[in-house]
Amino acid sequence: MEHTTAEETQTQTTQTEMGVEKPPSPYRPKDPRRACCTFIFILLLLAGITALVVWLVYRPQEPQFTVMGVAIYDLNTTSPPLISTNMQFTIVTRNPNKRVSIYYDRLSAFVSYRNQAITPPAMLPPLYHRKHSTVALSPVLGGEAVPVSLEVANGLVMDEAYGVMGLRLVLLGRLKWKAGAFWSMHYGVYVKCDVLVGLKKGVVGQVPMLGSPLCNVDI
Repeated sequence: MEHTTAEETQTQTTQTEMGVEKPPSPYRPKDPRRACCTFIFILLLLAGITALVVWLVYRPQEPQFTVMGVAIYDLNTTSPPLISTNMQFTIVTRNPNKRVSIYYDRLSAFVSYRNQAITPPAMLPPLYHRKHSTVALSPVLGGEAVPVSLEVANGLVMDEAYGVMGLRLVLLGRLKWKAGAFWSMHYGVYVKCDVLVGLKKGVVGQVPMLGSPLCNVDI
């Protein structure tokens, strides 16, 4: 058995006092913050992969909108450049997806003529559109005077006298898809429906539509 001599003990003490550091231990503890960040990254990566797989499996299709009826209760063009009108549109929206539901949020609607709004935007209630179903909406639009250009005011007067008027119904908002327990992120939705209606001066209520074309949906 070897014994540490007094000289060796003095040498070790002298090295410690002179600031000679001991070699680092190969077994250093891990940084808990780094481990936490790694765990969060892996969790987000797995969630993203799961969402992508669900998206590819279900592949949601865009909803379809169709204008089925138009009623005009008032159209006042006697005080240009301000006009006021009161209209009601019957819209049927169809969700073609058999496995995916649609939730509409912050949906608003207005009517435009020659690319100018002739009604103020009206907020519509949130809509939960179940999978492979059809929903009908009947918003009443207008009621307040809206400033328009002289061209638009004159065009409305001429079309009313002629008996045929081209209108555009615009829906704006956002939606998200629901597939099983998974929700997608929000997407902006822009729907425009161009319709031709027959209109006679002094006649109010339901007006004839010249066709019921599908609306253009942009998501």
